[in-house]
Parts: sequence; structure tokens; C-alpha cells
Amino acid sequence: MTKKETPIIILNYKTYAESTGKNAVTLSQYVQEASDETGVNMAIAPQAVDLYPIIEAVDIPVYSQHIDNITPGGHTGSTLPEALKETGITGTLINHSEQRLTLADIDAIVEKSKQLNLTSVLCTNNVKTSAAAASFNPDYIAIEPPELIGTGIPVSKASPEVVEKTVEEIHKINNNIPVLCGAGISTGEDMKAALELGAEGVLLASGIIKADDQKQALIDLVSLI
Repeated sequence: MTKKETPIIILNYKTYAESTGKNAVTLSQYVQEASDETGVNMAIAPQAVDLYPIIEAVDIPVYSQHIDNITPGGHTGSTLPEALKETGITGTLINHSEQRLTLADIDAIVEKSKQLNLTSVLCTNNVKTSAAAASFNPDYIAIEPPELIGTGIPVSKASPEVVEKTVEEIHKINNNIPVLCGAGISTGEDMKAALELGAEGVLLASGIIKADDQKQALIDLVSLI
């Protein structure tokens, strides 16, 4: 089946036991299979320590979960953008709610991502920050109200006006930035609702990672689109 350019699904692995180490490789293979079978473009964002073995095992976009705004030098404990690029990643999450950054760092990292030819997925938490984020011209903006993350309550249902208004405000500034809907997405109904509100895809985690059958959960997620 020919892959659709959109909608896109980005699965963030966080640090769950089900998505680290050998489990991370297995999950990545499930995502690859679900993407191939459904024709929907899917990407993954594993922990940094799992990037290389996953990149060796699958042929789907692999993003880092975070990039530090540093240059080569004395930055023990930080992650150098150029080093992540060398692993073979194709993109990165920026400013996830669990790894917040300053505006200066966001600006610098989006620019560094462009220099390294990495897809940038800039996470935001409300309409105003989403509009501000659009001025940095990332490849994607993912709206994720932090109070809904991990709750199982999808933003597309709990706060549909946030998704609609975010899309509207972002596109006033740059009509070419696709908006992803995050927080609480786990079912086909959630995915369908997000797309109907103007999002072009979803960023999700626990709804798939904690599923009894991870591959089937991904297939079910796109069953109504």
C-alpha cells in the first residue's frame, strides 16, 4: 500500500518499561508493520540510549525526544545535536511538556535542526504559545495541554476549542505548518476527532505503549480515517 503523506502519527516512547531496551526495538518493528499495512506515515521517538539499535532495525522515521542547545565542548550530561544526527535520526521533538525549554533555546534548536536537515516537532501547551512557536517556523507544531497528558482524556474532546484555535492562530502566521494533536489520544475516535478539528496528525504515547496488543492498537487508531 502506498504511504499517505498525512495524517502522521508520532509515537513518543517516554521511559516506559514497555518501550525501552529490547522492548523498544520490538515496539518499533510493530510500528513499522502497522505503518506498512495501513499506508499511514508513522514515526517514533525513543529514548536516546535506544536510538541506534532501533535505527538499525527499522525503516521508518526515528526522532530524538530532545536536543540540547549546545556546541562541542564541556557539556557533560547534555546531548549534542551533531552526535544525535550521527546516529541516523531523521528529526526531533522540541520543548515537550516533560522537557521544557526557554524561547531562546527553542529558537536555536529549531535553527540547528534546519542546519542538520532534521525534522522539527515543536511541542506547545496552549494557543498563545502555539502562535509564538509558529514564528520559529518548525516543521510541525504539536499542541499538548499538560494537564491532559497521560490521563486518557483526549484534548480533541476535553478541549476541542484549543485544537481549533491553535490551528487557526498558527496558520495566520504560517499556513504551511502542520499541527499535531497530543495528550490523551488512544483510539480511532480520538484520531478522527483530532483530524476533524484541523489537526493533520497526532503525537501520542501511553495509549499505544500500554496496550495489550501494541500493533493492533496502532491499526485501530487509523481505522476510521
